[in-house]
Amino acid sequence: MNVEYIDPSNGQCYPVDEPMWQSPAGGYLNLTPGSGLKRSDIDMSCRSVWRYAKAIRVPAADAVTLGEGWTPMVPMRWEGIEVQAKLEFMMPTGSFKDRGMTVMISYLKRCGLQQVLEDSSGNAGASLAAYAAAAGIQARILVPETASYPKIVQIAAMGADAVTIPGSRQDVADAALAMSAEIFYASHNRQAFFAEGTKTLAYEIWEQYGFDVPDHVVVPLGYGANVLGCEHGFRELLANGEIARMPKIHGVQAANCAPYFAAYVAGSDHLVATRIETTVAEGIASSQPTRVVEVLGAIRSSAGSILAVSEAEIVSALGTLARQGLYVEPTSAAAAAGLSQLIARGEIKAGEATVLVLTGSGLKSGDRIGALLGLNARHLSA
Repeated sequence: MNVEYIDPSNGQCYPVDEPMWQSPAGGYLNLTPGSGLKRSDIDMSCRSVWRYAKAIRVPAADAVTLGEGWTPMVPMRWEGIEVQAKLEFMMPTGSFKDRGMTVMISYLKRCGLQQVLEDSSGNAGASLAAYAAAAGIQARILVPETASYPKIVQIAAMGADAVTIPGSRQDVADAALAMSAEIFYASHNRQAFFAEGTKTLAYEIWEQYGFDVPDHVVVPLGYGANVLGCEHGFRELLANGEIARMPKIHGVQAANCAPYFAAYVAGSDHLVATRIETTVAEGIASSQPTRVVEVLGAIRSSAGSILAVSEAEIVSALGTLARQGLYVEPTSAAAAAGLSQLIARGEIKAGEATVLVLTGSGLKSGDRIGALLGLNARHLSA
């Protein structure tokens, strides 16, 4: 493969023949830049992310795929303006994580791994459990004990060893780090091949826009997979002359857990002190994200922004989306709440092309959504 791992702290490169999830010094690794693709490279007969196989640096012959990707983009009205909703929750496991997981697991299987470890708030764990099962790899998934029960069931049902960990999302990540000495740590937040899949979000938006780009892309922001995926994919298209400009990328955090927002407002390239509390948007409850410099750089270089939304704003957006037929989990609703802020501030105007990325299915959080929206089924007797 025409790719190497690269340590962004010193430029040192390492071959990808042996899987790595961190540098020898303990930092994260990226992949050396890819050449991207042109529209003539698209395999139009393929209805998954592997239609972009020419830009994915894992051989398509080794693909472990469940038909992920090529999700619908549908028009909707939000706060009085027309936007396009990208329905990433319509994936095999119900979340956008399948984009990255198909590529990462394909790579790890090619490397001969038979057992992997992951930590997750739920969606990434469910995705890894599914693709590991399809690849014949045994998986151990650590999740917070407060994770949505349907997500835990989803993980266990596919044969993974589901382990609940007391405490915060960061406590789960710390527990996984401690276990990494005995089993390969296939963290979607650290293993660099995950981003090879998430960049296909940018390719799909480009293709579904008639080989053009919108003015704005709004995504939930936890560790930053979708921000980096969009940045990588659109940058490759720009370099190849397939687009003339970058869209503005906007990342939305829950105000209760908003380390990126705090750094963005402070004008810092690194995390700054900020209060961390629990949030209904469990999928973006990441207090110590990994690729901080890169995520902040991606947002700023695109002339986008980072926003923080309150719990009340998330719940309100959740209900409004549902009443438009879009049943998503609270994490996805956070992005819609951020879109409301952007419209109210005039940063997104009527007539501008905007994509709202909805990342996770509400079917994973039914009990929690019912409680948040105060829903009760009525009993009707004959």
